[in-house]
Amino acid sequence: MKEQIQLENKTVFITGAAGFIGANLVMKLIKEYKSLHIIGIDNMNDYYDVSLKEYRLEQIESLVAQTNHRFEFVKGDICDNTLITELFQTNRPAVVVNLAAQAGVRYSITNPDVYIQSNIIGFYNILQACRNYPVEHLVYASSSSVYGSNKKVPYATSDKVDNPVSLYAATKKSNELLAHSYSKLYNIPSTGLRFFTVYGPAGRPDMAYFSFTNKLIKGETIQIFNYGNCKRDFTFVDDIVEGVMRVMKKAPAKETGEDGLPKPPYAIYNIGNHAPENLLEFVDILQEELIRAGVLPADYDFEAHKSLVPMQPGDVPVTFADTADLERDFGFKPKTSLRSGLRAFAEWYAQFYATKNE
Repeated sequence: MKEQIQLENKTVFITGAAGFIGANLVMKLIKEYKSLHIIGIDNMNDYYDVSLKEYRLEQIESLVAQTNHRFEFVKGDICDNTLITELFQTNRPAVVVNLAAQAGVRYSITNPDVYIQSNIIGFYNILQACRNYPVEHLVYASSSSVYGSNKKVPYATSDKVDNPVSLYAATKKSNELLAHSYSKLYNIPSTGLRFFTVYGPAGRPDMAYFSFTNKLIKGETIQIFNYGNCKRDFTFVDDIVEGVMRVMKKAPAKETGEDGLPKPPYAIYNIGNHAPENLLEFVDILQEELIRAGVLPADYDFEAHKSLVPMQPGDVPVTFADTADLERDFGFKPKTSLRSGLRAFAEWYAQFYATKNE
């Protein structure tokens, strides 16, 4: 069972609001809700080019200026428990969307400390705030990485996920466990979303489509892992945001079990395209769209700039989302084709960097 939540005239608290998914979610909410008070927080760290985060905030501010929307941005860290407590105490958000996290599988191997801080301690602070200042719904980002090297595909939320192959994956699985315990103990409706390889305009430069583009422009060689024998369930950011918004408005119902005790109002869903793409085909489409957008010349020698290399530690050969539960409960399934999504990225890239370099 789901509890319907009306967002109009409510306060929504979004962490990671200058991030890729967070900023797009904020803009979508501004466009769809006139009387929604949005508070966004982001620490604006330099894990990747901060100018991208600033650009996203400028896009939000431009939209706010056009709509006179109530949006408040706080530069701060979810690891700062005092700050989080003050924000919850003052604003009493009805819905919380926790997207702030240290992302990246490979980075977690060389910089584990930041993952423990942001993904464990930061998320604990959010849970505590939701406990002390009750919310109607906590939605939080998990990851397809929790499935590890699961041999069964497509990945279903009913699958066991007890064997993470990276610290990043372990922290995301920990989030799910912590959320479950808080849902059970304090009756906090919570929904975790396992995102599958999110991409699109103004995305993260550490993701393959973006980093490949940056390298190709510089004439550098791109490395295609597992000799190209990888498949990824690429999910366009607009589809992710649509899924998040639908989930925000339907919280797991508070129910009593047969033992007379509350059932944890807790749920997990995959948000993926349910259509894994081979990396070599992905690279072919990317190069075609980069040429079409004028990012690279028509005679660019891609073969001279491609290198097939072994699998990297922490990576998995395939990701593939079973989205049946999402379709059943929310009537939604991501549908943007890889070509359409990469075309949008290539066109944005051409415009953004042309403007930046003027």
